[in-house]
Amino acid sequence: MTKGHTFWFWNMQFEITKTWDSRNLDHPPVQLSIKAAKDGLEIIVKAPFFNDPGNPGGESGQPFQNLWDYEVVEAFFLNDDNQYLEVELCPHGQHIVLLLKGYRQPFADLLPLKYTSSIGGDTWEGTATIPLSYFPPNVSKFNAYAIHGSGSLRTYEALYPAPDGSHTDPDFHRLEYFQRIDFRTLLPQNWAPDYQSKEWESVLK
Repeated sequence: MTKGHTFWFWNMQFEITKTWDSRNLDHPPVQLSIKAAKDGLEIIVKAPFFNDPGNPGGESGQPFQNLWDYEVVEAFFLNDDNQYLEVELCPHGQHIVLLLKGYRQPFADLLPLKYTSSIGGDTWEGTATIPLSYFPPNVSKFNAYAIHGSGSLRTYEALYPAPDGSHTDPDFHRLEYFQRIDFRTLLPQNWAPDYQSKEWESVLK
């Protein structure tokens, strides 16, 4: 597998090989696979397990506030109106889902999600099924991230990073670095003229 993405029928695969500011990693990359599922999209994560920070607590399979302060893999789905879905998955089974109507403008969070994970030695895997209605209409761009470590060793990684030297601090909501995704092929219902979502209804009026 190479950096970037490879297309199969209704399936895309990605590897995170850089830090948020385009530096090389010193460990195996996080791998993500996304594919169409019944009534939504399935994300499969295979990643190194650092256990740093440790288990945030809370029930496995349930939403957890401020999960971004722990070890997570994140996926962002954006449309051309800067409306986007953020999904964060933790190796210990917790998750958080946020809907944003513009740059850092969440209007819904802690949404339920079908998510399971398992840890085996120095790796972990997770599988989440995202309901179709969580996506804003006409998703066109994508980015993915991973975070682990504590204190000065906190490490931020990005599929599509910011150019080296362009910023002093990581910010996963820099939407200008997201790249195009063929979401119309992956999940054509999202691009249908009659697409409806009860989660996005109030924003789209």
